[in-house]
Amino acid sequence: MKIGVLDIQGSVDEHIISLKKLGVHVVRVKKPEDLEGLKGLIIPGGESTTIGKLLKRFGLGEEIAKKVQDGMAIWGTCAGAILLANQVIGGEVDGLNLIDAKVQRNAYGRQIDSFETKIEFANTKIPAVFIRAPKILNVGDGVEILSKLDGEIVAAKKDKIVISTFHPELTDSTVFHQWFLELCEQ
Repeated sequence: MKIGVLDIQGSVDEHIISLKKLGVHVVRVKKPEDLEGLKGLIIPGGESTTIGKLLKRFGLGEEIAKKVQDGMAIWGTCAGAILLANQVIGGEVDGLNLIDAKVQRNAYGRQIDSFETKIEFANTKIPAVFIRAPKILNVGDGVEILSKLDGEIVAAKKDKIVISTFHPELTDSTVFHQWFLELCEQ
């Protein structure tokens, strides 16, 4: 199976390491042609405004949306979640608008307010790192809530579109990545 990681900024290498632990062929996606043959794409954290502008400049945004429409799975972590949501509070973002979710940027505060905790996901506890993380305030009809922390949504999905406000790639756990690979195979 071939999975792409958007290589514009953010925790690209960490996602690649997690995927390679699971025996996956990984492609660094920098241009539209890199999307060919992918079963899934991960948009890592970083700065959502910058990533959004670069997606547009490199012609990747439209191509990613087309591939998702054709059945490619996609997962946005932190800034990636902001880019996939159709409603963003806290600044304008040239996003992909692929999932009916309202997301608030930097909702957990500044860098100094970052934290690591454990969350319930797929019937197990997994470590989750929150760095200047957004909050998923609410989701639309048909969007499944995958995980919550203190009553707040931290991961959700609709069909093969997944958003998470935390960084599983910054931990030793590959549970979320393994789950995403299973989604890619559906």
